[in-house]
Amino acid sequence: MTYNRVMPKRNVPDLMERRTQWNLGYWLLVLLALLSLQNWWQARQQVETVPYSRFEQALAEGRIAEVAVSDRFVTGKLKSPEPGGKTMLVAARVEPDLAARLSEFDVPYTRVIESTFVRDIIAFVAPVLLFFALWYFVIRRVIDRQGIGGFQSIGKSRAKVYVERDTGVNFGDVAGVDEAKAELQEVVAFLKKPDDYGRLGARLPKGILLVGPPGTGKTLLAKAVAGEAKVSFFSISGSEFVEMFVGVGAARVRDLFEQARAQAPAIIFIDELDALGRARGLAGNLGGNDEREQTLNQLLAELDGFDSKSGLVLLAATNRPEILDPALLRAGRFDRQVLVDRPDKTGRVQILKVHVRKIRLAADVDLSQVAALTTGFSGADLANLCNEAALAATRRGGAEVTLVDFNTAIERIVAGLEKRNRILNDREREIVAYHELGHALVALALPGTDTVHKVSIIPRGIGALGYTIQRPTEERFLMTRGELENKIAVLLGGRAAEKLVFGHLSTGAADDLAKVTDIARDMVMRYGMDEDLGYVAYEAERPRFLDIPGMSAGGCRTGPETQEKIDVAIRNVVMQAFARSSAILERNRRVLDRCARELLAHETLDEPSLKDLTQELVRAG
Repeated sequence: MTYNRVMPKRNVPDLMERRTQWNLGYWLLVLLALLSLQNWWQARQQVETVPYSRFEQALAEGRIAEVAVSDRFVTGKLKSPEPGGKTMLVAARVEPDLAARLSEFDVPYTRVIESTFVRDIIAFVAPVLLFFALWYFVIRRVIDRQGIGGFQSIGKSRAKVYVERDTGVNFGDVAGVDEAKAELQEVVAFLKKPDDYGRLGARLPKGILLVGPPGTGKTLLAKAVAGEAKVSFFSISGSEFVEMFVGVGAARVRDLFEQARAQAPAIIFIDELDALGRARGLAGNLGGNDEREQTLNQLLAELDGFDSKSGLVLLAATNRPEILDPALLRAGRFDRQVLVDRPDKTGRVQILKVHVRKIRLAADVDLSQVAALTTGFSGADLANLCNEAALAATRRGGAEVTLVDFNTAIERIVAGLEKRNRILNDREREIVAYHELGHALVALALPGTDTVHKVSIIPRGIGALGYTIQRPTEERFLMTRGELENKIAVLLGGRAAEKLVFGHLSTGAADDLAKVTDIARDMVMRYGMDEDLGYVAYEAERPRFLDIPGMSAGGCRTGPETQEKIDVAIRNVVMQAFARSSAILERNRRVLDRCARELLAHETLDEPSLKDLTQELVRAG
């Protein structure tokens, strides 16, 4: 397979003219150096350094026409040149009184001037070197902290370059995202056999955007493409383009594409593209936005400039596609968008099979049971789950990782770390027990709710004094109004139990109330589930892949009267659900008290124990 590499054209006359200018400059420097050396040599030939006694003798004999006296030297100009061509005598000056005394002994004498050249150099250079050393040390620390890499390389791309043997990843290491993998396998086949795919006029996509939630394997997929295609792989994060210096980002984009063209066929992978490709104008005209826009403009120019036939493919990944610039997503730049979503149950089983290769797994562990308890987990979450299960088995001294260890790991990930040193008094333990059992009994009494796996009053995480673990055992993509109301009722079951048993309210339901409010608001404002308000969406869609509670894409677009109706509708949804929870718990007060006694005695009730204790539970219709 042959690829044509386009070399930059150079203007031959310009290069010749520049070379001629350099040659003339070199000759001028050499000529000046020769003239200086000649003058120095002539001066050395005409001057003779003599002892001071000989200088006075020549002065007494009348051979010196004139004398020049300095602080350290005496220079005499001879009336007539000596046989060697010397015209001047130089002697180190001696004090007149000392010279008069020494002249009486008829011996040659002179003054020896101690050389202070080295000392003077050290005295001058040492402070300068110390200053520059401190300056270099401080500046270097700043450069290393900023990650710039030196002023000479500030415009160089900092992409990590891998060849096919360095990625160490292929499609066999990627599981749970079969649709995305199939899309990218076509790109690999195109890179390997461009002639087969181009026989009908098709061309290789210039850019492929991987979109999906965090931790779903977008970076791993990009490395697998490079490993399968056996081409060079340039990996860089979008944030590494933008620095504090204006123009650096654009220079790095140019340098990255130049390096990739030199090693084509190659793949460029830009992770977290939203750091670089944010829509222009979103941040107004406030500081630093111009530098990001220049970098984005350069990326757009590079995408327009390279030919897909050169074997250069741009891969990028983001979990915020809604904020990317439309010019970046148009056809001809990022031609294809590949969704890398959270895996379904089958995909989770495949991912678990990949990660359990590294651990010693018990023979009776059914990974499908683990996958059923991990609905909503991403690939990174499942990798962490396997590691936590192996750590749990190690802590208990087990020889193999069992299903119990996986359950312990799921509790640790979902609920947090146990805080047994957080001691609760008897009254607080009783309140927490009834609160958690309120959740569990309402969930068991209502149809279609998630299975209750465990109830505990052992404090976990940052602020949880107890927890009730409910995990869905099947994939759900749609929810009806009735199912959402049941979910709200389960969340309010803890508050209802506290009010029923103790007749007062506590702060323990703060997190439950926040979740309840979010669900009720979505029902009214996003899903149009209130008949009085009509089938109207009063709130913009939230970011799809960043599931942050309470996060909204825009403000309320309603008038004061409609907003008041919305508030009333939200409150009605919540209060009606609370009334249902209270009614369920009142009908099952005996079951609630019996379960509370067992929970206070054992601190934890698992699923089989709950089934035995709630056989008399009166379920809602």
